[in-house]
Amino acid sequence: MDSPDQGVKGIPIQVEKSATGAVNIKIPSIGAAFEGQWTLHEILGTFKQMGVSLPLTLIPGEIRLRRPQTPRPPFPYTQEEVTFSGGDAVLKGTLVLPESCSRSTPVLVMVTGSGLQNRDEEIFEHKPFAVIADALAREGIATLRYDDRGFGESSGDIVNCTTEDLKADALSGIRLLRERFDKVGVLGHSEGGTIALMLAAEGAAHFIVSLAGMVVSGAETLLAQNQLTLLGAGYPEDTVNSYCALLEKSFEALVKGTPLPKTDEYDLPAPLLQNYAGALMQLQSPYMKHFLSLDMRPLLGDIICPVMAVNGTKDVQVDFTANLEALRAGLPSLGNHCIEAVEGVNHLFQHCSSGAVSEYRELEESFAPEVLDKIAKWLKSL
Repeated sequence: MDSPDQGVKGIPIQVEKSATGAVNIKIPSIGAAFEGQWTLHEILGTFKQMGVSLPLTLIPGEIRLRRPQTPRPPFPYTQEEVTFSGGDAVLKGTLVLPESCSRSTPVLVMVTGSGLQNRDEEIFEHKPFAVIADALAREGIATLRYDDRGFGESSGDIVNCTTEDLKADALSGIRLLRERFDKVGVLGHSEGGTIALMLAAEGAAHFIVSLAGMVVSGAETLLAQNQLTLLGAGYPEDTVNSYCALLEKSFEALVKGTPLPKTDEYDLPAPLLQNYAGALMQLQSPYMKHFLSLDMRPLLGDIICPVMAVNGTKDVQVDFTANLEALRAGLPSLGNHCIEAVEGVNHLFQHCSSGAVSEYRELEESFAPEVLDKIAKWLKSL
């Protein structure tokens, strides 16, 4: 227990709760106790201390998530609001310029992962792109981050777009930066890491940083995600294998435009058949059909710029082993590459226990400090 008015924190208490909602709290160090009843929205009860009894209702306070890494002013760098066009999209972003910035300052376009996100790649009040941009600016590296098309202050078609359109948006950012900088790179997270590799294969970037980037196909990635999720949910291995076999055949059919497999050929429980029906609806979109066939492996041999790729060992969304091995096997040996697995971090590069998506919100860390240091040192070594 804390008593803010008295400046006291961390007073030990003893709590007993019953199945009927009774709550009894004892605070031995101050001779106090509370007896109450949980009513779903509040706890109605009585506070007792030194022979005095007072009615006391406990209500939840405002939930405030601690995000200690989120940058706060004053900043030792300048920021400019910029606008640039990518095909049908008008993109709004923030250009961060370190002290003594010049044409020779290295600069990165930052590309978010899949789904609509703002320029900070904000999720559960974490702002990893703001954290990265702040850390790099303090090391003399400029960045441009922007709201995804159709989100935040940016406009553009999000119904019919594919990863190719998102790549074109990032390329527009590169063109904007080339007007002011000599060395322009790309830093992408998740799908953004894939886009960084695509741009590198086209010779559009001087260097790239892929954070949890997908190298193997979208179909392989989705299959791995489903397998992990279903095993974690307690389904038997043979049931999971059967469901993934159905998914794999469905992915192939969608990519090739052939008839979908029949579900009655697979022995699956009703909840999984219902889940499959919902998945099929999502897979009909232009974005998902393109995503399934997206595979970077055939393009890796065309990349001649330096590549840094880091993936977390506890990432349950993009398997670190398969994707880093594909990079090592496919990238030309020439170049100052850095391909590493980061121990103990999840898909967002937070130190974690399980790596599960459900942990993201509970963790206070927004981005592993050692990875920030690793990125800055590699960029400064080029």
